[in-house]
Amino acid sequence: MKFEKLAPIALALTLGFAGSAVAKSDKPGADWIPAEQVKQKLMEAGYSSITELEADDGHWEGEGMKNGVKMEFHVDPKTGAITKEKPDKD
Repeated sequence: MKFEKLAPIALALTLGFAGSAVAKSDKPGADWIPAEQVKQKLMEAGYSSITELEADDGHWEGEGMKNGVKMEFHVDPKTGAITKEKPDKD
């Protein structure tokens, strides 16, 4: 009977801690290159505009225009190298 009352509380606490860990992973690390430097590297790689750039899952992620095509990209947070890019399907 006591377990039935404590289970929802334990679940809420577990989810609360898990949520805070996820939120921390979406902030640039102290050793990441700044967003402005990432934008500069993207422009050097052929992007004409960057419409979105954010820290996500351990890398910089965003959208921009390249050769007249709206693209999604991932960028290495320490080197600024593009690690993934593909046309945006939206």
